[in-house]
Amino acid sequence: MDFLILAVNPGSTSTKIALYKNETELFSESANHPQEEIERMGALLEQLPMRREFVLSTLEKHNCNPKSLSCVMGRGGLLPPVSTGGYRINQKMLDLVFNDQLPSHASNLGAVLAKEVADIAGVDAYIYDAVSASEFPAIAKITGMKEIQRKSFYHVLNSRAVAIKYAQGRGSRYEDLNLIVAHLGGGITVGAHQKGRIVDSLSDDNGPFAPERAGSVPLLDVIELCYSGQFTKSEMIKKVRGMGGLRDLLGTSNGREIGKRVDEGDEYATLVMEAQAYQIAKGIALISTPLMGDIDAIILTGGLAYDAFVVRRVKDYISHMAPDFIVMPGELEMEALALGGLRILRNEETAKEF
Repeated sequence: MDFLILAVNPGSTSTKIALYKNETELFSESANHPQEEIERMGALLEQLPMRREFVLSTLEKHNCNPKSLSCVMGRGGLLPPVSTGGYRINQKMLDLVFNDQLPSHASNLGAVLAKEVADIAGVDAYIYDAVSASEFPAIAKITGMKEIQRKSFYHVLNSRAVAIKYAQGRGSRYEDLNLIVAHLGGGITVGAHQKGRIVDSLSDDNGPFAPERAGSVPLLDVIELCYSGQFTKSEMIKKVRGMGGLRDLLGTSNGREIGKRVDEGDEYATLVMEAQAYQIAKGIALISTPLMGDIDAIILTGGLAYDAFVVRRVKDYISHMAPDFIVMPGELEMEALALGGLRILRNEETAKEF
């Protein structure tokens, strides 16, 4: 039986959609939303009409009647801790987004967009491998403040997809391997995959700095900035997520522009990119702890994994830690969403209730 699956993936400055017929991609398109436009909108939900219009107009452009869809898959956002895999989108999940009860991130709109299209189509909508999905043991959740527990905010969708693809490529099962997967995007996250379970991770606010994220910074200094009177709460949040990292240090997060500066001998840009690689390597070393030295492969993925300078320097630091050092640049998020939906439709996997 053939299934038609729509995947919807909202990112910080983009909205991507793809249509699959079973395992085959029929088309994919992406809208780039200028940072200035996003910032003008303010609240996350104000972006919804713009992103919805792109999804519906793209379906119309490709002569795809929503009524022909078998299901709609949305990127899962920063939900309370959930397991990996698929979840049916229900009102309880949507209420968290509409009532502003989640950390602000564009991925939270994935469930809303998917459900709106699915309601038009008269089919079910699901999220798959949400940003918050993991299987942290109790020991990994404890922090030095009783009011705060560690949670997993990780690029789960792409990281599990590349981990599974790596395992299949070597004739193994993902569930039989111990892997470290670092997603190097606008934000950088690193996860420990132990026999098919994500048992620890570094989120984009407690690991390496990134093109648009500050990463882990000394807390006492952050507290001083918070109470300095120089910045509002929203401005401090932007310094952490959106205006931090390479964007703050070099005035841009554009990889080509930064690479050109490095090639032209800009000493400070070179130092910052050396530090970027150094912090990524430190993050990988830190997250290796739960695997106790038993690591089959270290995998780099995401857009920054195209940067030969960064990849080479990361490899210099940590390739001794595992027999395989693998670079799988870019992302497989749309494919991962669609194939997750296909497994649910084929009853090869059961969607959970949120």
